[in-house]
Amino acid sequence: MRFKRPFSRKSTLQRVLDTIGDQFEAAGAVKPDLPDVSSRKTVKTGLIAAGSVAGLTAASAGVSSLRNRIDRGRDDS
Repeated sequence: MRFKRPFSRKSTLQRVLDTIGDQFEAAGAVKPDLPDVSSRKTVKTGLIAAGSVAGLTAASAGVSSLRNRIDRGRDDS
């Protein structure tokens, strides 16, 4: 004799698919508040700013790496 489960449970796959569907629904409901980027000058300025930030981040990582190498060299001697 088989008993029915008191609660219907979802499989892991069903839970994952439900979560993904919920995320797509939420993303579709979001309205971007970004300004209209019709000007080429605005786009160019944004790209320059983003590139500058990326360059500064890379330079900072390089300096940190060099400092770590120098500190490790001092500890060995």
